[in-house]
Amino acid sequence: MNPETEHLVNPATARRILKVAQSLGYVANPMARGLKTNRSLTLGFLVPDITNPLFPPMIRGFEDAVSEQGYNAITANTDNDPERQLQQIRSMRSRRIDGLALATAVLEHEEAAKEAVLGLPAVHVNRIDPTMDISSVASDDQSGIRQAVALLRGLGHRRIAHIAGPQWTSTGLARARAFRHEMRDAGLEPDERLIAVAGQYTIEQGAAQTAALLASGAEFTAIIAANDLLALGCYDMLAEAGLRCPEDVSVVGFNDMPFVDRVWPALTTVHVPHYELGAEAGRTLLSQVAEPTRRPTSILLPVTLVERASTGPARD
Repeated sequence: MNPETEHLVNPATARRILKVAQSLGYVANPMARGLKTNRSLTLGFLVPDITNPLFPPMIRGFEDAVSEQGYNAITANTDNDPERQLQQIRSMRSRRIDGLALATAVLEHEEAAKEAVLGLPAVHVNRIDPTMDISSVASDDQSGIRQAVALLRGLGHRRIAHIAGPQWTSTGLARARAFRHEMRDAGLEPDERLIAVAGQYTIEQGAAQTAALLASGAEFTAIIAANDLLALGCYDMLAEAGLRCPEDVSVVGFNDMPFVDRVWPALTTVHVPHYELGAEAGRTLLSQVAEPTRRPTSILLPVTLVERASTGPARD
């Protein structure tokens, strides 16, 4: 009846027992099992905004990975609110969860989170934080920006703008740093006038920061946005300014959110394997639960650039 030890039983015998248990309507009592094993077989997963299309695939991957080992997952939303985050962590701990995955990205909340998860197996998802002594699973953002810069450079673009994500988030900060580094590495000195910082990861902020880039007077023929919502905001403002994409300005996003291949022009973007991020986080967390003294690990999952219709040769 225990997925962790079922392999020790002859498969035919196991099937027969499970069939009888099902016919009797037998359901294992997790509270009784927890008293014996000192485990609740429950893991927590905190996300900043469950309505954001990025997180459902992560949650699904996490649930699939841990359920294979007989664990249940409970998910909670923090709204990027530090008080709500602490409340959710404390609530989950009161339910005796065996471990916690955190997909939160607000940098200034880390000290409080560090204290809240003390002594509990934990893993960061979608970020790497060297200040916290816990495991992490993230996408290779540096590689994603490198691929985007290489594509545009190969198309003849030299004046490339960047709409950075909020600098109070780990992804916004990491991708902005990567943009400056990869531009220099490609022999293209980044123009600080062409780096606009969004206050939120929203379409509205993408449009506002594109307007700011246009108003700066600095020439550019391409934009790399720190996520797809910002890139879609670029579309709106470029159209309002009478500019065509990609004939006048090429646009590259980041994440490959659902349906960005259905907009027009279909968005060139960096594909992040969100399901795999969640699944790998689940497996990593299970390893921490099984071996509490295990040293934390950092895992970077590869990303791939998906070239679509929003990028083209640089205009003269």
